[in-house]
Amino acid sequence: MKASIAVKEASAGDEHDHEACRALGQILDRVGDKWTVMAVGALSKGPLRFNALMRTIGGVSHRMLTLTLRGLERDGLVTRTAYPTIPPKVEYELTPLGRSLIEPLRVLSGWAIENRPAIELSRAAFDRAGE
Repeated sequence: MKASIAVKEASAGDEHDHEACRALGQILDRVGDKWTVMAVGALSKGPLRFNALMRTIGGVSHRMLTLTLRGLERDGLVTRTAYPTIPPKVEYELTPLGRSLIEPLRVLSGWAIENRPAIELSRAAFDRAGE
């Protein structure tokens, strides 16, 4: 009986499941992005000004960092505070939601470091097989 109810609910909820999956994919795109990971890592130590953040990350263009920070701000992971000084001072800081991302990224980083040799071996074997 429960199985047939679950099948009916799944069928009725397919459209909802698809939308939920798309929404989840958009969030994973944000948090899995290279520059997001780097920005969150840099900001995990505390607030930074734009140029300090750019120097800390290294290799990111001005435009890409701007887009990344805007996306993080839009998603509620980063706050941007502009101070009324001359020259203007702007700081970026992780919100509580953004800070909650630090530990999952730390775990994922540990997994990547631990499994990198095995992944590189698999890649090399796959590439040799395709030659």
